[in-house]
Amino acid sequence: MNRILCSTGAIIGRPNGRNHRLLASFAPELHCDGFEFMIYDTWYDKLDEVVSDTAALGLSMPTVHCEKTVGERFTLGDFSEGYRLFEINCRAAERLGSGLIVLHLWNGIVSDSHFENNLSAVPEIIRIASAHGLIPTVENVVCNRGDPQKRLDELAERTDIRFTFDTKMAAFHGQLMDIFAPEREFFWRDGRIAHIHANDYGGGYMDWQHLKVLHLGEGNVPLADFFGKLAGRGYRGDFTVESTGFGADGKVDFDALNRDFNYLRQFIG
Repeated sequence: MNRILCSTGAIIGRPNGRNHRLLASFAPELHCDGFEFMIYDTWYDKLDEVVSDTAALGLSMPTVHCEKTVGERFTLGDFSEGYRLFEINCRAAERLGSGLIVLHLWNGIVSDSHFENNLSAVPEIIRIASAHGLIPTVENVVCNRGDPQKRLDELAERTDIRFTFDTKMAAFHGQLMDIFAPEREFFWRDGRIAHIHANDYGGGYMDWQHLKVLHLGEGNVPLADFFGKLAGRGYRGDFTVESTGFGADGKVDFDALNRDFNYLRQFIG
């Protein structure tokens, strides 16, 4: 059964102080099936408290999004620190009752500049996640050297890692429909795509000025075409909505996010 999740990063961010306790009052306003819990780099010194408070809410959190800068350590060859931070994230995910973790294997300015380093980290990433009962997935994050589909192809050929496919990230590189090419049918047949971020985007090819995640239907990502291709491929994973739900004042537009969930339901039932 496909579930529709809301990223906590869509409702908790810098404008509202990344205050994890807001989730208690926010969650009842959201008509989703659960949450993808976003871990922030500013939480490491209080992550036990954040996780304890969040777990006590009793919310369904099938997925955790690993703190985004972890992959930068692998790119730069600082493997021990990358593994240490990844394990911290995995422990948090396990305590939250999650079964899947999303990783930016490359990220930031360093991006995929030393991709062999990122590749070499994957076996240990799989081992660490598995030890905490998690399916590790690598997201098709935007690149500034290669391109995300090429990186997924390389990872699929050389490792056993599974993937989170983000529609916005793919559209940013003009690659949204490439994942359905005949030579990539195995991504769906073999369950290599384990999770989907259903996001919209309003820019053009590698338009860094418009990278913000838009509410579904407000951008130019051909989501109807994507879901039309997805139908019949046996995808059983979940979908996460990451649309930015808060404004500069930190207030969340719950109606807009609920419209996102309803928009998505028309495609997945």
